[in-house]
Amino acid sequence: MTAPSSPTPPASARRSHNTRNLLLAAIAVVVVGGVAIGGYGLYYLFLSPAGPAAVASSAPMIPPGAGVAAPASLDGTWNVTTSLGSMADFSASWAGYRVQEQLVGVGANTAVGRTPLVSGSMTLTGAVIDNVSITADLTALKSSDPNRDNQLRRQAIDTDQFPTAAFTTAGPIDLGTLPTEGQTVSVVANGTLTLHGVAKNVAITLTALRQGGIIAVTGTMPVVFADYGFQGPNSFSVLSVDNNGIMELHLLFTHA
Repeated sequence: MTAPSSPTPPASARRSHNTRNLLLAAIAVVVVGGVAIGGYGLYYLFLSPAGPAAVASSAPMIPPGAGVAAPASLDGTWNVTTSLGSMADFSASWAGYRVQEQLVGVGANTAVGRTPLVSGSMTLTGAVIDNVSITADLTALKSSDPNRDNQLRRQAIDTDQFPTAAFTTAGPIDLGTLPTEGQTVSVVANGTLTLHGVAKNVAITLTALRQGGIIAVTGTMPVVFADYGFQGPNSFSVLSVDNNGIMELHLLFTHA
């Protein structure tokens, strides 16, 4: 006896089935594509938090709840401290970069990386600041994605070979009058920036605020990569990186 044949699904059911298959295939392509690029594009598309604000848009930050008594005299040496503040809200001492990039499947993105391993000092005599010297450990730079951080170890600023950046002032900075507590003051500091093994004369805009025995300083300065002998990193997940960026810093000083 011949078995009865199965009824042929109506055309509308076949179309629905085909549409569902196409949708599942498209989702599979997206997932596989995301794995193929290390999850970099998908991470930014769905999970990446907004980057921290540029220091130019925020005043120097005294860490919430931090209190250090003012010294008997403000004159003397002030050292960068890493024991105050937090990198969670970027109220600690840090230095870093801000660069525009184009990501595969995402488009324009602002890459921001910062290192909390900063040391240095300055001297204050009356209203004159002098002997400013700051060093940043670039091997501790962290951004919102570890893949980018790993690229910088071997490309661009090449932190494996050039682990530090340094800035020293060229001479004294006369404020005219010493700002009172809580008063913000901005100056332009001329000096030398050493990055990627290249030393260049630069001018950096600094803004300072004192509260008790803490002086908070922010700074920002444009950096053209070619001036320091490198270019932006290349990666299968990065279409392009601007040939320039912004160096940023937030430093907390306490009296020695």
